[in-house]
Amino acid sequence: MAKSADFEIGGIAVKPGARETVDIPVSVLSDHTPMSMSVHVVHGRRPGPTLFVSAAVHGDEIIGVEILRRLLKMKQLGRLRGTLLVVPVVNAFGFLNRSRYLPDRRDLNRSFPGRAQGSLAARLAHLFMAEIVQKSDFGIDLHSAAVNRVNLPQIRVSPSRPETMARANVFGAPLILTSSIRDGSLRHAAASCGIDVMVYEAGEGLRFDEFSVRTGVTGVLRVMRDMDMIAGKGVPKLRVRSIRSTSSYWVRAPIGGLLRAFRTNGEQVGNDDLLGVTSDPFGEHEVEVRSGDAGLIIGRTNLPVVNEGDGIFHIARIKKSEDAESKIDALSNHLEDHPLFDEDEII
Repeated sequence: MAKSADFEIGGIAVKPGARETVDIPVSVLSDHTPMSMSVHVVHGRRPGPTLFVSAAVHGDEIIGVEILRRLLKMKQLGRLRGTLLVVPVVNAFGFLNRSRYLPDRRDLNRSFPGRAQGSLAARLAHLFMAEIVQKSDFGIDLHSAAVNRVNLPQIRVSPSRPETMARANVFGAPLILTSSIRDGSLRHAAASCGIDVMVYEAGEGLRFDEFSVRTGVTGVLRVMRDMDMIAGKGVPKLRVRSIRSTSSYWVRAPIGGLLRAFRTNGEQVGNDDLLGVTSDPFGEHEVEVRSGDAGLIIGRTNLPVVNEGDGIFHIARIKKSEDAESKIDALSNHLEDHPLFDEDEII
């Protein structure tokens, strides 16, 4: 039986069959505190593909950190083929400050592929590309909505490669949204290197929710099974196909004031359905908030206080024949009952 070679990362050689956390130096803070990007390497005894899974590219998007904490506890990793690179906190600066951004106020996910002698954001992006992306065959990047917004669990993917769309289906999130790749994003930079990255969006900034976490853990395990990195035993089977959408739109606040929302994530809406009402603080002027095209609510604000033009509902256009609410209920019930999570604390 063929045996893996050592895996080199951050100047460290990880032996086949070993697990090791490697701290890759990033910078030194103004008070002389060193900062690093920590990567947990699970290097299988047998050769196979290399998958990276990352979280907290935006420092306040912490749900991915919990997903990866649970992933690293999974027994399936004990007989791994290939190599798994887990980066729970890419943007440690933002994570410590509970901020989306880096100290230079740059968005890391608009700074790829970066530059070794550039800004702090550019240097971190360059390091991540060199040490993680370019050593991998595929990637899954975990995100959430911004603070005070919440997303239905969903996969964002570009349909450029059939195998990437196939893996998006295998992941098993409630929704797959085909979305364009933005310049400066991790997905864009990785694609330029010939490496596809799926983005998982779920939950809210600085918050956990159990459905989003369980969907993320099972999705990563299913992709690893599809890549022949782990056996299928104990991995939740895909019982319901994901809802597909190729476009979405935001419903925005027609006036500033107080929002009373009548609909929420995971609900289907028709054309021109009533979603809520905005009013001034005196209640003298009220304006209804209505949908445009029919679709599925996949994101919404949690704030009742809105300014004119604020995005308050994110709606994915789906087939009229799709019974999306039943699918989401079935997915939620399946994960709630699965023995994979029997020993996990409920958050």
